[in-house]
Amino acid sequence: MFTGIVRLGRVESIEMQGASGRITVVPDRMWDEPVGLGDSIAVNGACLTVAAMEGTHLSFDVLTETFDKTNLGGKSAGSIVNLERALALGDMLGGHIVTGHVDGAGTVRKITPVDRDFKFEIECSPDMLMLMVYKGSISIDGISLTVAELLDDGFVVHIIPHTMEETDMSEFKPGTKVNLEADILGKHVQRILEFGGGQDYRIRL
Repeated sequence: MFTGIVRLGRVESIEMQGASGRITVVPDRMWDEPVGLGDSIAVNGACLTVAAMEGTHLSFDVLTETFDKTNLGGKSAGSIVNLERALALGDMLGGHIVTGHVDGAGTVRKITPVDRDFKFEIECSPDMLMLMVYKGSISIDGISLTVAELLDDGFVVHIIPHTMEETDMSEFKPGTKVNLEADILGKHVQRILEFGGGQDYRIRL
């Protein structure tokens, strides 16, 4: 479980073995508590397991499905990524509940400066839009953000300078593919509604 409060890292290497592979990243700064083998770390919002360590270099084995369904498949040595270590019991929940399971992809359509801030317009599928609400939470590349506007084929988030400086959003441009994870509460509500909602849902169980 994560919160969407990330820190930057950089891809050191990606070694492919067929369609799967191993990605090695170097955080800009390490966490206060030591990282160990088997720990969960979200890389651009995708929950991965530390498979090897050498100093500050952290390596993760990545399945074909992860490469296919996230933007990690488009990364290379030198690419900037967002990193977040999994929550421990008692940690501060600074953003919102993020599972590290990417729901789908979005595409940056437009970036507009607004005074000192920035407005990002993200295109996404109708399935993703169904899980969003105005002023609700959305994770973009693992970053906890707030939906500022809902569009017919996408949504808008507003970014402060600190977020631009401390995340990979400084690298975004029109056409950039991003990982999206909807608020888990929205996914549970959708599932209940698929079964008719409320009383009907309980009866079918």
